[in-house]
Formats: sequence, structure tokens, C-alpha cells
Amino acid sequence: MRRILGIFAFTLTACFHNSAPSSTQPATTLRVQNQAFSDMTIYLVRGAERVRLGTARGLATVFLTIPASALHGPTPLRFVANPIAGSRQPVSEEITVTAGDEITLMIPPG
Repeated sequence: MRRILGIFAFTLTACFHNSAPSSTQPATTLRVQNQAFSDMTIYLVRGAERVRLGTARGLATVFLTIPASALHGPTPLRFVANPIAGSRQPVSEEITVTAGDEITLMIPPG
């Protein structure tokens, strides 16, 4: 199942994969397509907690891992893309994420 959410300054897509059960928790990934020139620091926001996931270089796509400790069953999350140079700070809408999901975050130019 694929869901697309409209958000303030970027697009967020969740891809849900049905895979065989395993003894370990599957990796949960965030694919960031940064179409802006600015490098962005990407944060995960869960309630009042803010966790740095990594950096998305300008005009590049990067894959970041969402820590398993941030997920407790289906978990509502938001993402923040904070430019390393500049004042723009887009925040995503809330999306429910489950272990093993792949989420795509697209930051548009400008």
C-alpha cells in the first residue's frame, strides 16, 4: 500500500512492505530526495523528542535509517529538514510509521 501526504514544503510518501517475519526487527528507512541547493539536517520528531537522523546534501538523494528505538508498534512521526545555511525549516505532516516501512521525503527547490 502506498500513501502520499501533502505537506508544507516537501512531499512525504510511505511504502508499506509485506515481508516474511524474522526474528529481528526489520530496518525502517527514510529516503530523502533533496531538490534544493542547500544541504539539510534531517530530524525525526516524535512527540516532544527530536532525533537527528543525518544530512541530506543539496541536489542529492540519501537513505537514512530510522532507529528501532523510535518505533513502538505503529508510531506517529514528523520530519524536519533544517537547512545548514538559511532560515527555511519545513516540517512534515504527521505520518504513522511501522518497523520495516520505507518513507520517501522530497524537499522541493527553493
